[in-house]
Amino acid sequence: MTETVLITGCSSGIGRETAHCFLEDGWEVYATARNPADIQSLGDAGANVATLDVTDEDDAERVVERIVDEEGRIDCLVNNAGYAQLGPVEDVTTESVESQFEVNVFGPHRLLREVLPHMRDRRTGTVVNVSSVSGRLATPGMGVYNGSKFAMEGISDALRPEVSEYGIDVVLVEPGPVDTAFAERASDEVEGLERSDAYETLYSVLDDTEAVGGGGPGAVAPRRVAETILDAANLTDPAARYPVGQVAKVAMLGRFVPAKLRDKFYRLALSLVAKNPLGD
Repeated sequence: MTETVLITGCSSGIGRETAHCFLEDGWEVYATARNPADIQSLGDAGANVATLDVTDEDDAERVVERIVDEEGRIDCLVNNAGYAQLGPVEDVTTESVESQFEVNVFGPHRLLREVLPHMRDRRTGTVVNVSSVSGRLATPGMGVYNGSKFAMEGISDALRPEVSEYGIDVVLVEPGPVDTAFAERASDEVEGLERSDAYETLYSVLDDTEAVGGGGPGAVAPRRVAETILDAANLTDPAARYPVGQVAKVAMLGRFVPAKLRDKFYRLALSLVAKNPLGD
């Protein structure tokens, strides 16, 4: 019987490529996004498309019920939808923090609550939570985004042993920089901040798209992340985590550096930027 996958955030980048990878592998794909017009091409390619705003509980319930009615099963959930709210922690409004967690944390949690009962009934399934190297290593100017991804890492680590007795695997995919429109969205969020005068040097870094994870050195293609997600879904005993790209693998080592040394490194890096602004 054909296996079924539900993927969120398929309008572009990692989500779109993930839908294509699963289609090519013969899965029944349910590709979702807030705006169905953004994923019509996936429908033309053979995916089932659906409107899904992960911040809307009714949307989550409706889409999962549809899949179970039509397919009788959900073999894999890919929680991919998300964005980055960048900026110094002090300058980011509480409302913006709430919005960040609404999409990046509460959204995946809504989908988990809808999907897990069906996986438990069948005693099989895989949950792939698309995290980030930013969920393992915090950096100045990304605190709010770091917080949301740290939260998903913690939730996933707790969930994994909770559901293992039901044959359900929980996997974290942790890319470094990815060559997508993700950084442009992040740049828009930075531009919307009411900037204080205290963090001018940090803003000079955040205003550089490549510096915050665009198509700069070390960035991987979204297809590579998508293939990692597919591989995790197909394995009978997947790993708990899959860092994607050399930057992600190297950055993971930063967790083992004492916090005071990391802080000194960040201060040094920012002081060098202050003396030699990016692009000069």
